Amino acid sequence: MDDTEVQVLGARDVPLGGPRAMTVRRTLPQRSRTLIGAWCFADHYGPDEVAESGGMDVAPHPHTGLQTVSWLFSGEIEHRDSLGSHAFVRPGELNLMTGGHGISHTEVSTPGTTVLHGVQLWVALPGEHRHADRDFQHHAPQPVRLEGAELRVFLGSLAGEASPVPTFTPLLGAEILLAPGATVTLPVDPAFEHGLLLDEGTVRLGGTSLRPAELGYVPTGRDTLTLTNESDHRARAVLLGGTPFDEEIVMWWNFIGRSHADIVEAREEWERASERFGHVDGYPGARLPAPALPNAALTPRGNPPRA
Repeated sequence: MDDTEVQVLGARDVPLGGPRAMTVRRTLPQRSRTLIGAWCFADHYGPDEVAESGGMDVAPHPHTGLQTVSWLFSGEIEHRDSLGSHAFVRPGELNLMTGGHGISHTEVSTPGTTVLHGVQLWVALPGEHRHADRDFQHHAPQPVRLEGAELRVFLGSLAGEASPVPTFTPLLGAEILLAPGATVTLPVDPAFEHGLLLDEGTVRLGGTSLRPAELGYVPTGRDTLTLTNESDHRARAVLLGGTPFDEEIVMWWNFIGRSHADIVEAREEWERASERFGHVDGYPGARLPAPALPNAALTPRGNPPRA
């Protein structure tokens, strides 16, 4: 793998949810890349001292046309949704929620959390499944130990380990820990494109160095990825992958559709408390109102054409 095959995507700071907003670093989507496989959204946050930041407190809010993937490095988040799920997001454990036709949920860091640190990811549902029923899955993957590395495969398969959690398109999601100075070469599916989101340390992906909060994108056609920890401290990254998602999508606020009209309809139904999104029990506060739509029509977007 040479330098020209790795596109480095930087992050932008974004306030997350409501008046007590915590700040996250967002690498997907952006102008140069909308999706990696079906992965369409990547927020990376922390380590945040909850005593200073106030932690996470996201009131009931809706989703359509997507799945949310919650993965923590430290802390704990209480999840409630309109399917009736009540679960806790803990380090090394996957919580996957399917919005499909419509769901609402809350995310609140627990009182015992002192440091909050993790990623929040979205997966776009393909057209034939974008109105799928609400669903919630929890999985705690076992660590896979390689020379100089430790992996936790939460979606798809890698290094001989497969997640039992079903997906609507072929996907890969894994946390990777690299020992100081270690190099690991991972066999991967050449039909997948991949993104390596670096959390801590300095990691060289092929011949390209990544700094924390950067995401290195690798197109299809590679059957191995080589990662080197260039620092004298442990490095941590999240590897995402999937077959190219060839549909264009409209992503606005918490909704994914295929047209401006899809978004308008979802927003109107949320604002009038339609049963499409259900009700979240157990949150001591009001729902998040939808923001105003832009004056211009929302247009579908996809990735740049593949060479």
